[in-house]
Amino acid sequence: MMKNIYPLQFEPILKDRIWGGEKLKTVLNKPVTSPTTGESWELSTVEGDVSVISNGVLKGKSLLELIDDIPNEILGTAVYKKFGKQFPLLFKYLDAREDLSIQVHPNDALAKERHNSFGKTEMWYIMQADTDARIIVGFKEKSNADEYVKNLENKTLLSILDDVKVKSGDVFFLETGTVHAIGAGLVVAEIQQTSDITYRIYDFDRVDANGNGRELHIDLALDAINYEKTDTYKQYDKVANQSNEVVDCPYFTTNFIPLEGELLAKKTGETFTVYMCVEGSFEIECNGAQYSYKKGDTVLIPAAVSELVLSGKASILEIYIS
Repeated sequence: MMKNIYPLQFEPILKDRIWGGEKLKTVLNKPVTSPTTGESWELSTVEGDVSVISNGVLKGKSLLELIDDIPNEILGTAVYKKFGKQFPLLFKYLDAREDLSIQVHPNDALAKERHNSFGKTEMWYIMQADTDARIIVGFKEKSNADEYVKNLENKTLLSILDDVKVKSGDVFFLETGTVHAIGAGLVVAEIQQTSDITYRIYDFDRVDANGNGRELHIDLALDAINYEKTDTYKQYDKVANQSNEVVDCPYFTTNFIPLEGELLAKKTGETFTVYMCVEGSFEIECNGAQYSYKKGDTVLIPAAVSELVLSGKASILEIYIS
C-alpha cells in the first residue's frame, strides 16, 4: 500500500440555513458560530464546495486534487471505471430547528437534461429526534398532477402528504421523485448522489428579514414528482460487530455496524468506503497506525487500503458503491 494512503478526514463545510440551529455544535461538536447552521457537508465535490483534507501528510489538499492524482487508489477500480474522476456521493449532517421546505429531486435523466447533473437519490439516518418530531415522505395515497396542483393552490398540500413520526435510529430511503421534508427537531445523517438540484415546492409561506419568500420551483417539479404511494422506511438488523445491510441501490450501499469490541474489515480495491460515526466513539488501526473517531466524524477509507481493524463502542454507517 502506498505510504501516503490512510483514512482521510475533511474540514466540515458549514451551511447557514433559514431552518438551521445549533445542534451541529452541541450534539456533533462541529465548529459552528451561527445560531442558524443547518448543514455540515462532510464529504463533497460539488462545485464551490470541495472538501479539503484535515489530517495527516495530505492535509490542505482537496479531494478533487487527490482523485485527479491517484483515482484508482482513492475511488477504487470499479468506481473509477463507472464515474471517471467524479466523486459520486455527497455526505452531510443536518440540524433542522424548523421544518425544511417541501421539495423533490429529479431523476438522473431529467437532471442531466436540465442541469447537466446527477439526480439525487438519498437516504436519511435519524441521529436525534425531539419528542413528536416527524418527516414528510411521499403521498398518503396515490395522487396525480391535477390533485397535487389543486392542493398546492389551496394551501392544503399537507393534507395529501404522508407525515411520519420518527425516532433515533430510523432510516428512510428516498428515490428521486419522492416529495419530502425533514421536520423540526431532527439531526440527520444524509447520504446522497453528488447533486445540489432541489425543486422547492412549498415553504410554509416563510419570509426572510426583508419580507421575501424563498424561490419556489413549482413548474419544474410537476414532471419530476412520483405520484405513486411509496414505502420509504427501511427495517434493518443490528447484529453486533458486523455489517448489517440497510440500503442497497445502484448508487450506494449502506450498512449499519453496531460496534461493541472489534471488527476486521477487508477491502477489495474496487470501491472507497466511508464511515459515519452516528453514536459513541471508535478507533481504526490501519497500516500500523491508529486513528480515533467520535460521534459526528466522517472518514473516507481510500480503495487502496486493503485491511483495517475497527474497535470501540459505536454505531457506524458504512457506505460504499457495489
